[in-house]
Amino acid sequence: MNASPEINRDRVVAEVRTAFEDYERALLDNNLAVLDGYFWDHDATVRYGVAENLHGGDEIARYRRKCQPVGPGRKLFNTVITTFGDDCATVSTQFRDGVTDRVGRQMQTWVRFADGWKVVAAHVSVDLSTL
Repeated sequence: MNASPEINRDRVVAEVRTAFEDYERALLDNNLAVLDGYFWDHDATVRYGVAENLHGGDEIARYRRKCQPVGPGRKLFNTVITTFGDDCATVSTQFRDGVTDRVGRQMQTWVRFADGWKVVAAHVSVDLSTL
């Protein structure tokens, strides 16, 4: 049996936080090249959204080009980063869009590849209990 990975090494948490914050800036700026770069370009990549189920890096990139961009009023809260060893992490956060009273939720699984941290799975939803 393998030993359990070390959880939340400070250096790894800082790396993931930097990548996640850069991703969030790109989301607010609708910087498609940066957003595409943060998703693993592979058929196994999954992104489930409020109204879409996307499979593969190509499908996710195509969706980004036709969806409504995130508004500048988006604010994150309750963000939790958990790392497992040096190469795997989850980022979970809640957000408000700055327009409605709805609370959204976002979860991402990040993996370190040779060219940096990439999202391999993501889920975005709206908390219906807050409507």
